[in-house]
Amino acid sequence: MQRQPNKNWRLQGDEPDYRFSLANERTYLAWIRTALALLAGAIGIDQLAPDLANQDLRLVLSVFLCLCSGALAIFAYRRWALNERAMRNNKQLRYTKFLKVISGLLFALTIFIIIMVLL
Repeated sequence: MQRQPNKNWRLQGDEPDYRFSLANERTYLAWIRTALALLAGAIGIDQLAPDLANQDLRLVLSVFLCLCSGALAIFAYRRWALNERAMRNNKQLRYTKFLKVISGLLFALTIFIIIMVLL
């Protein structure tokens, strides 16, 4: 039986310059802070803003923010790991189109909250 190669990416390639690894980690933590802010916003809208709109709209917005928070946390780890792997293997860092998605979701969220406030 043939032994499979080690798939642990932390053991692949060369150890990257620690400054780049720390910068990658800071970026990851910034994404996590953003995810936590979305989660805090969901809790705040649900629990602290009963007069903002009717309960159904608040529920939809809170669930949407929770889902965005979870997706962003998963994206943050995935992006951190891909960047770390690329640095270890001396490859170019990948560009993500997810930034456009986040910007679009934030715009939609802004419009939704404006509608809630006006109602």
